[in-house]
Amino acid sequence: MKPVRDTVTICVPGSTSNCGAGFDTLGLALSLYNRVALTCAAGLDPQPESADDGRAHELVVAAAAAFARAAGRPAGGFRYRIEGDVPPARGLGSSATIILGVLAGLDSLHGTQLSRPQLAAIGTALEGNPENICAGLLGGFTVSRCDPATGGYLDTVRVAVPAELAFVVASPAVEMPTKESRAVLPKRVPFFDAAKSINSAAYLTAVFATEDFEKLRHAVGDFLHEPYRLPRIRGASEAIAAGVAAGGLCGWLSGSGSSVLVVARPATAGAVATVMRAAFAQAGVASEARVLGADNDGLRLE
Repeated sequence: MKPVRDTVTICVPGSTSNCGAGFDTLGLALSLYNRVALTCAAGLDPQPESADDGRAHELVVAAAAAFARAAGRPAGGFRYRIEGDVPPARGLGSSATIILGVLAGLDSLHGTQLSRPQLAAIGTALEGNPENICAGLLGGFTVSRCDPATGGYLDTVRVAVPAELAFVVASPAVEMPTKESRAVLPKRVPFFDAAKSINSAAYLTAVFATEDFEKLRHAVGDFLHEPYRLPRIRGASEAIAAGVAAGGLCGWLSGSGSSVLVVARPATAGAVATVMRAAFAQAGVASEARVLGADNDGLRLE
């Protein structure tokens, strides 16, 4: 079957996930983007346009195969180019942007009209969890649910995030692959650690739903994953603490790291970024600090 178009570019926002204690559940899309361009080509396999693009080849091949299974038709040969500002292996949803870019790009090339829930389900199966996929796909603050028995995607509740919040992200020059970061997590956690984490995740979700953002102050406390992951990133805990002390509302490890994030008001965001970068420097780690907003649009065709 002939493609309905020859080339397409999909823009996907990066995202922060977990948002403290909302492990594998909470996500928030950020004003940081990757663009995935697909062009139909001869043959049957995806082809990177550059060596840098080839870093994601295994992921692109997996996404193309998943699209073919869902759409009931071959993905066909295509060239791909990945450009943008979402750094890989920094806890900002880079792999989700690539998965979504390929899935939505092939859907557009072939006119298969997969629905957003279908894209979310395919992406979640590839990623292994839904939070970055759903935030990148839908935009805003997302609460995603999976089947407790199978892990399959079920649904997402999405809340728009107003411009009165800034998200200061400090990314150290250290890659932290999710697979490695998950390997340090315990198989069991103490009962009251789980209870305290549920309390924090539920409270944070209620704050975003009601937009009573002053209640974010010191609202985040996680005992499920951050105690095991943060010590592996020099300067990370100190950067969060410094950002909150400089006027931030709360902060967390972004995804599995290595980036950390502090929520702030726009008026104090610059000062928060400065002290977070300084905290990493004090620990002997170079970093880049960005002041971002929320993205409420999610994935889009350009």
